Amino acid sequence: MDSGSSRRQLTRQKLYEAAVTLIAEQGFSATTVDEIAERAGVAKGTVYYNFASKSVLFEELLRHGVRLLTTSLREAAEKTAQDGGSKVDALDAMIRAGLVFIDRYPAFTQLYVAELWRTNRAWQSTLMVVRQEAVAVVEGVLRDGIANGELSEEIDIPLTAAALVGMVLVAALDWQAFQPERSLDDVHAALSRLLQGRVSGNR
Repeated sequence: MDSGSSRRQLTRQKLYEAAVTLIAEQGFSATTVDEIAERAGVAKGTVYYNFASKSVLFEELLRHGVRLLTTSLREAAEKTAQDGGSKVDALDAMIRAGLVFIDRYPAFTQLYVAELWRTNRAWQSTLMVVRQEAVAVVEGVLRDGIANGELSEEIDIPLTAAALVGMVLVAALDWQAFQPERSLDDVHAALSRLLQGRVSGNR
């Protein structure tokens, strides 16, 4: 990557961080391009140089954030496989990776969950596509676990994958909003026990 491209990536990252924080604080409609530029420490023209509009910035922000999450889930699954772990171990590692991501990017997670429930946004189709990218990683592990006999053939793969992703998102947001005294290890342990009991069938 040349220095110009690297500088542009850094600028875009600043804009993402400024936008996600402001929108989480005051909502999309109330957030202005001027405020995003000011929070990012750049000129207003820089926002429009990188993104055609506030809506485009937000759409790219959703893509960027969910792809970071998807990458972390995939890496957790791959590392477990390299270490010789089971598919349930891989799912457990992905739960932890999801919690780590949410702990690192709480404002993005709040925005993402809020936007999932909206039905009238221009970026709804984009949101569905990037959501499926994250869920597909979990589906792949479930599919492999069924194929090797580790998991029950009765598992509904799309629904179970969505439920696992949803479990992590909702539990993490509840943790941060209502139980911040708990450690990441505490939350992971609770979700891990749920996974072991409900998905693998162990008692």
